[in-house]
Amino acid sequence: MLGNFQQSQLRIEVEATAEAIRNSLLRSAQLEKWLPSGGFTTGMPEELHPGLQFTRKIGPFAIEHKVDIATSNSLRLLLSQGIDGFHEWYWGEGWVQSRIEGVTIFPISLGQTLSLLSLQQFLTNKD
Repeated sequence: MLGNFQQSQLRIEVEATAEAIRNSLLRSAQLEKWLPSGGFTTGMPEELHPGLQFTRKIGPFAIEHKVDIATSNSLRLLLSQGIDGFHEWYWGEGWVQSRIEGVTIFPISLGQTLSLLSLQQFLTNKD
């Protein structure tokens, strides 16, 4: 894989319940509404579950995702192709934390920041 090893961890406050955050991260229909820059290239089930594999296109680049862990307060995605690494999400009442590590040419921290801000905006305007 071309690129550099990068890592980033961010935590933000959101005006949302843990259940609303969970649904926004694990339910495909909600995930597609807030996730910036690119959609899914394959049909998605109603909810993410361990073992599920899917692809997201970001411009001309594809990122393969494999759901490693999906619980009531965490999600871990193994990444390959455009990013070789992982993306972990943790959440609770009023907060979301994202940790991503991998080798890529993409600016990981920028993408992560945009994703978290988009999720925060989605949850704020959801009512």
